[in-house]
Formats: sequence, C-alpha cells, structure tokens
Amino acid sequence: MAVPVIMPRQGQSVESCILGEWHRQVGEQVKTGDILFSYETDKATFDEEAKAEGELLAIFYKEGDEVPVLTNIAVIGKEGENADEFRPGGGSSQVQAKETTSVEEVKETDPREDNVLPVSREKAEIPLTKEDGRIKISPLARAKAKKSGIEYEKINGSGPNGRIIAKDIEAVIASTEQFEELEQTTKESFIREPGKMKVETGVSWKKDSVSLNPVYEDDFEEKKLSRVRKLIAKTMHASLQNSAQLTHHMSADARNILSLRKQLKKDYEDEKKTENITINDLVCFAVIRALKKWPQVNTHFFGESMRWFKKIHLGIAVDTQRGLMVPVVQNADDLSLEGLSSRINSLAVQCRKGSINPELLSPESATFTVSNLGNYGVEVFTPIINLPQSAILGVCAINPRPKDLGDGVFGFVPMIGLSLTYNHQALDGGEATLFLREVKEQIEYFQMNYLMK
Repeated sequence: MAVPVIMPRQGQSVESCILGEWHRQVGEQVKTGDILFSYETDKATFDEEAKAEGELLAIFYKEGDEVPVLTNIAVIGKEGENADEFRPGGGSSQVQAKETTSVEEVKETDPREDNVLPVSREKAEIPLTKEDGRIKISPLARAKAKKSGIEYEKINGSGPNGRIIAKDIEAVIASTEQFEELEQTTKESFIREPGKMKVETGVSWKKDSVSLNPVYEDDFEEKKLSRVRKLIAKTMHASLQNSAQLTHHMSADARNILSLRKQLKKDYEDEKKTENITINDLVCFAVIRALKKWPQVNTHFFGESMRWFKKIHLGIAVDTQRGLMVPVVQNADDLSLEGLSSRINSLAVQCRKGSINPELLSPESATFTVSNLGNYGVEVFTPIINLPQSAILGVCAINPRPKDLGDGVFGFVPMIGLSLTYNHQALDGGEATLFLREVKEQIEYFQMNYLMK
C-alpha cells in the first residue's frame, strides 16, 4: 500500500519549511532509514529519513519550494500504484503553482539572479488577505522581513490563500538593493591631492559590480551559500551593527580543573561516573555559578528596557558541517555537573545529526552563551553576541604562563584564556570586569563539593 511522505514539523512555531535537496528520485527504490531529502527552517537544516520501504512513486514539490508542515510532498509504494490520491490539492504541482500566482501574476524567477521584481504594480492594489484579523505570513518570511527591516504588513502574499512567503520578502529585498546600487553610483566622490586618488563613498562589494581580475583566470570555484550560512552571516552582521560590543580578556589558573578533570575521567573509565565530564563542562558549570552572583549579565537588552531572567538558560556554541549552531540548555542552574555534561553532549549530537529542535536554536531562547575554541588552540578571540543577549564568553586554549607562586618564586602554570564580549549599552565596563573575574575565581577554586548538588 502506498504511503505518503510528509514535511515534518520542527517545533510548534514552525509553519513551513524550505525543501532542500532530494537524495532520491522518482522510480528509485528506498529503504527505511535512507535519507530522502533535506529541508530548512529559518534556524537550521535537517535530513529526513524514509519511514517506509518501496519505490519513490511521486514527488510533489521541487527543491527550493516553501512547503507547509505536515503536507504530503512525496509517495512511497509498490511499482504501478497510484499516487494521485496523496497529491496536495488533488491536482498537479504545476496547476497548484499557477493557482497560487494567478491573481498577482508573480514570475517564477529568482530575484537574486535575474534582478526582477516578481510583484507587479497592480498587485499593490489588491486588498490584504487576513485570517482572524492577522496577516498570514510564514515564519521564514517573517524572520527575513524582521532582519531586513521590511514592513511586511504592506505586502500581498503570493502563497496559498494570499499568504506571504519567503519569495515575496526576497522580491522586496531585491528591489531595494537595486535602488541602493543606483544611489551608490550618485553618491559624492572627491579627488585627494597629491596623486589624484579617487575615493568613492558608500561602495559595497557585490558580485555584479566587481570585475574579475585577469590574474585569477579560472582558478576558482564559486559556490552558493546555504540558507544556514546566509542566516549566520546576517545575524552576525546585525549583531555588530545594533550593539556597542567590547571585549575584555582575562586568564584563570587551570591547575585545579585539570586535576579535577583527570579524576573525573578516571571515575568515568572505572564506571563510577556515567558521563565523561570535559573541561568545557567544568567551565560552563563555573559560568552558571558566576551568573547567579551577577544576574545583570543574565539579561536581554531591548534598547529602552532590559529583561532580567530568574533562571539561567545557557547557549552552547556547536560547530557542525552545516555551520555554527547554538542550542540552549534550559534551566541550566537546576542541573548537577553530571547532568549539565549529559545535556550539553546530547544537544551537540542532535545538532550534528540535524535533529535538534529549532526552538532551542533561537538566540532569544538563551540568556547567556559560551563559545569554546580552546580545542582548536585559539589563545585569544572576540566572540560576537547573540542578540538580544547582553554578553557572551569565549573560552580559549590552556597554555603555560609565568605566575608568582609566592615568596618571590615564579613558575610556569597552565592558564586558560577567557574572552568576554558584552554589550556596553546593557553593561558597564566595571560590571563586565567583575563578572569575568568571578568566572576566573570559580574556575580557580573549583571544588569537588560542587558535584554535590
């Protein structure tokens, strides 16, 4: 019996997903567990496995389509079985696409490639379609509009029943970029003496405006950015644009946590502990204790107000093949060291497998973030804040450095680097420094009795 393949729901707030790459084609045999396709929300990319065995009888959506969750997108069954009964809307995908855009006559082009605004002038005169007094817009489209500063309330959607989808927002962005390019060409330029050097203001690097240096010839390969990489790029750029970020650096004596790590590792190997607690786990536990003493760091900044949280929701930066992800350990202050280690490891595995709940990746879900580059040998770096959070801690490598051991004796001891980036709009330099010093002291005086919680 034929079985439909549906677009999964990743979190309660996700209403639609972007269909990525099909790993199987119509007519191919699939087995349970085979990767059928990839899909993206506005926060992460995921792989979907086949839930049944048989032949892939039909595919209803193509790569790049925005598909509502829980919608049939393909059918698996036996050769010769009819798949039409599972087709969304009861008609062909071509007919569906035509019906979606028949009123506004939206062109089936990618505005980023053709520089064509897919929305006709007549479209603006069509009344907005609302449901229960609310404008219908997909989460991905809403996120794009918010980051680009676009008032989506004035846009008529080209999706089903007039719903605003990501392509509508991208069309407006493309149109805006065209005007910006025209504006840049008319901005003031001047000649600096001597040397007659021409300096143009307001110029940005764009693919279409940069000619290929003949030295390069064809010694390169140009690749399109994934949606996750685009999201990371926009988020990081927006963070630096919309906050006053400053970084303080400090080092902590790591002898205590190295000794403790050695003991905990032995306990794990002897099966006395269920978790292989790492240096990163110990540092995160110390950070949680420091946040309890400095709650003003465990905040969100909103320009004219700040949100002080009663609980600590710790974001942990995880490097994956899809890009950097920052899942959140909710209520981290309620966990023991062993429980924290287990939760961090579980979230990292989910991120790398692509099975993480998108709601746990939202910057608004965490109250503070820790990013550890110590394993890569990085000694000092400047982490970027995940707005609206007020700060982020960068954990660096452990290296031997000279230290006064007392009585005029100096020696080399292992020191771990700590880099705290904070929003100076939310925190004063003194507050940030005192918090960082608290993290340093929590690391240096880490005691075994912290395990008893």
